[in-house]
Amino acid sequence: MGTGPSPTRRNLLRGVAAGAGLAAVSGGLLTACGSSSSDKDKDTKASGGATDSVAGSTVTFGSNYSDPAVKSAFAALTTSATASTKAKITINTVDHDTFQQNITSYLQGTPDDLFTWFAGYRMQYFAAQGLAQPIDDVWEKIGSSFSPAAKSLSTGLDGHQYLVPIYNYPWVVFYNKSQFAAKGYSVPTTWDDYVALAKKMKADGITPIAFADKDGWPALGTFDILNMRINGYDYHSKLMKHQVPWTDQGVHTVFQHWAEIMPYMQSGANGRIWQDSVKLLEDKQAGMMFQGTNQVAAQYVSDKANLDDLDFFPFPAVNPQWGQDYMDAPTDGFMLSKKAKNTDAAKAVLEYIGTGAAESEYLKTDQWDVGLVSGLQVPTYNAIQKKSVVEIGKCKAVAQFMDRDADPAMANAMISIIQKFIDDPSTGNIASLQKSAEAQAKAIYS
Repeated sequence: MGTGPSPTRRNLLRGVAAGAGLAAVSGGLLTACGSSSSDKDKDTKASGGATDSVAGSTVTFGSNYSDPAVKSAFAALTTSATASTKAKITINTVDHDTFQQNITSYLQGTPDDLFTWFAGYRMQYFAAQGLAQPIDDVWEKIGSSFSPAAKSLSTGLDGHQYLVPIYNYPWVVFYNKSQFAAKGYSVPTTWDDYVALAKKMKADGITPIAFADKDGWPALGTFDILNMRINGYDYHSKLMKHQVPWTDQGVHTVFQHWAEIMPYMQSGANGRIWQDSVKLLEDKQAGMMFQGTNQVAAQYVSDKANLDDLDFFPFPAVNPQWGQDYMDAPTDGFMLSKKAKNTDAAKAVLEYIGTGAAESEYLKTDQWDVGLVSGLQVPTYNAIQKKSVVEIGKCKAVAQFMDRDADPAMANAMISIIQKFIDDPSTGNIASLQKSAEAQAKAIYS
């Protein structure tokens, strides 16, 4: 069906940089000042309280929060939601990648009342297929707690709201401070510095860049950042909508730069899960790793590694015209299934989740994401989270990640194409893969 990107989606995604970033910065500043929650937030929290039709009833929640760290944070959130609404919540957890691969058949079958999902186009896509219920009435109660950009990322192509966001997180280059200090490494800010550092690490017997792509989606982030660093945000947005052909020279330049650093990236990526690459970084056998805080920092927490030693820097500038102005900073949240059996109680849970109290409860356990409620108080933010707020706030625009910004079928096609590139990054293969991408894009977007 016609679920192509909205003509206004570029503006929608551009707006989240200011909205998500400023909302998070606001939370950080207000935390430092020790201000109290607003009356509106208190009223919203109260609206999620127990009613005769909600108290004692059961809400089922389909979750892709399968990794130990995020699973614990989600359990804390749902426990606090039960305390507020008096509704019992049953969580059905499925492996993250399995959940994502089977989401369509899941929603068409017998889904849970609520389910974890992603903001932006990925939300819009399933809302447009009639697989989710609009929750405008929930947003009438929680809307004052969020920025206009956060609301836009929760809004379907039909203008109705379908998602309650909970957090976002940056994709950045991670490293261990102690290793950089011991080796005398400096944080690179330009492409030439980045390549030079990778060469130095390799000479020192260290894998310069930990890298894994067995799950398919992690490498999409590397394409995204190179595309935004080389060609800019607008080009990235147009490419995701197929307003720029995949055979364009700009795409070729992205793959050429990627090929330049392939000798310094961990080999055998297509057969390795990202958790194993994080362990290589933890053990200081790798010097850097480009991925989201939602994965790298969360894995450090799960492995009880030294989170205080972990640090990051924005991906270095490639084209001076764009510098370090953009990044992927995906927003995650929760949606109401079209086939939900307990809609009233599910909406009560969503109303609670859309409060500062709920986000604070979640972030007591989550040590890697940053919240989106305006004026959020999070006294538990660590150095990674505080820096995430700052770096997201610096961006002129943020993207939501290729498998969220593009048509899902195109994102899946690019997973296969990029894995073929990883196996053979030669110039001739790049040209062949571009032609394949364009042929599939023409079929998908037509």
